[in-house]
Amino acid sequence: MKKLLCFSLVACIGLLSFAQERATIPKQLRDVAAKRVPYSIADRDIQAFENPALKSPKSPTETQIGDSWYDWQTNATMQNRFYYYDDGTFAATWMNGYNFPNFDDRGTAYNYFDGASWTGFSVDRIESQRSGWGNYWPLGENGEILISHISGGDDDGLLINRRTEKGTGEWEESLFPGPAGGESIIWPYSVVSGIDNNTIHLLAMTRPVENGGTLYQGIDGAMLYSRSTDGGDSWDIQNVVLEELSNSNFATFSPDQYAFAPPRGNVLAFVVGGTFTEAFLMKSMDNGDTWEKTMIWEHPYPMWNGEVTDTFYCPDGSWDVKLDNSGMIHCVFGINRAHSDGSGTYWFPFIDGVGYWNETMPAFSGTLDALNPYGEEGSELIDDYNLIGWSQDVDGDGEVTLIGESIDNIGRYYLGLSSMVQLVMGESNQLYVIWSSVTETYDDGLQNFRHLWSRVSNDGGTTWGPFTDLTENIVHIFDECVWPDAAINSDPDKLFLVYQLDNAPGMAMSGDEDPFGINYWNFMEISKDEITGIKKQEETQPAVTVYQNYPNPFSQKTVIRVELAHAGPVSLDVMNVMGQVVYQTDPESRPAGSHTFTIEGSALAKGVYFYTVKTENQKVTKKMILE
Repeated sequence: MKKLLCFSLVACIGLLSFAQERATIPKQLRDVAAKRVPYSIADRDIQAFENPALKSPKSPTETQIGDSWYDWQTNATMQNRFYYYDDGTFAATWMNGYNFPNFDDRGTAYNYFDGASWTGFSVDRIESQRSGWGNYWPLGENGEILISHISGGDDDGLLINRRTEKGTGEWEESLFPGPAGGESIIWPYSVVSGIDNNTIHLLAMTRPVENGGTLYQGIDGAMLYSRSTDGGDSWDIQNVVLEELSNSNFATFSPDQYAFAPPRGNVLAFVVGGTFTEAFLMKSMDNGDTWEKTMIWEHPYPMWNGEVTDTFYCPDGSWDVKLDNSGMIHCVFGINRAHSDGSGTYWFPFIDGVGYWNETMPAFSGTLDALNPYGEEGSELIDDYNLIGWSQDVDGDGEVTLIGESIDNIGRYYLGLSSMVQLVMGESNQLYVIWSSVTETYDDGLQNFRHLWSRVSNDGGTTWGPFTDLTENIVHIFDECVWPDAAINSDPDKLFLVYQLDNAPGMAMSGDEDPFGINYWNFMEISKDEITGIKKQEETQPAVTVYQNYPNPFSQKTVIRVELAHAGPVSLDVMNVMGQVVYQTDPESRPAGSHTFTIEGSALAKGVYFYTVKTENQKVTKKMILE
């Protein structure tokens, strides 16, 4: 699959802005549809490249904090499961399980950073029974709370686990029941607010018919709002269908296609929307007593209820939303395409884009192509305005080439090529957007891996900086990097996130190509300076051009030719497929011009290697084979 991409730099007053002409997906690939499946390692040929038009940070600090064989963390939007405390401590949670394929041990894993080190995690879940979709938040003066849904248990409702001291002590569990006639509620999304984080706001859905539930107040999967002002001891609003979300406006909702913004004072907001539900903002100025609805995207088929549709572009259901210092909402979302044939719904695996909207922007219309991310007739998306993310031209050759052109070549998450979005609001209304994107040059011979990418706006969403591959480091050549969860707050210099990585694209739980296996959870620190784009970017003309070694494959010796644009130090590292350095030269100052490195095959074992040529400001990695 190929897309054309060219980069241009546009100078803006007081800021360097990066306007990038969007690459396009061939029309025939945009029409590849795959039916959604109800919920219920090959040889690798990898090449990594350095494209000076993209921004790559110095290697972020990463720590493995856990693992799991269960790999389906959410249906679309990631609930809050990670928190950075003001005292420098962290708490991280994720869904884990080891007893595949049914995972009767599924639940929430937990790890805590006490300011000096991660204290370790238990393979046992926090909850008393099979559960999932945990939401983690601070509670009270120094406590914590976890809200999860029950899956396959005897009780209906949600499980609430609390303890008074974060990081230590026994969890106390209680049941939050669903309403009469809709007792089974699932897929919670919560936030906390107020003095000492004692006010809890909760969204949940009644179990849809497809998942063994029944209609509730005429809705297949009704959306319910609840509020507690005393840390969950009692609920003054419990399982209410807000008027704007009633059956006069909606026939159905979809799991995990909604997200709360962390409140600011009494200002509270959440967004809802996805493939078969219009996208809208619900905002309260009085801590949830009253609400006002604002349309974000009008659905071409309002109140859709299973009927046949034409094909249309839409949000893919992955959202993140934040309030800025003035109380204005900013949200980001993944983009996909969908249709229904009356017997099922379909997604389009090669559709690609990350959308952006704030309250100063108009709503997207309900035409079929309003959210078309390719600049074609009817599209209301504009690059670097309300379309801010897409898959990148990693090797800088003007094309983006993926491993294949069928559903089997795309990891099955039922989301767009760029999705799993996260948004962090800076102290001065900087917007730090992070997402997982299918990335060229990284594949296992069958499917391309996803990497974590970021983009930053330093002026509240007006202009946007360069694209940054957060997992560009060679240690991630064989990693599928998904389900990022960024801490809602940050310090002046760093962002913090956790994410899941695997050695095969896609999810075993969704019936993808990869078998069940271990998935790791990593903690990452990201330097803000290295991703903002405020500092002047290096010239787009490469400081070093590295040619493919010749001969390749080789048996006795091979030569690597290097062209230096400027005089300076240059060095060579050779690594095996495990990332271990097996040959290395010290940096040596060389004049501008052509130079060569010679590698003797007799000093190495037969196999695949990667060589990296490094200068002061650039590095280039390519693959070679010793026979």
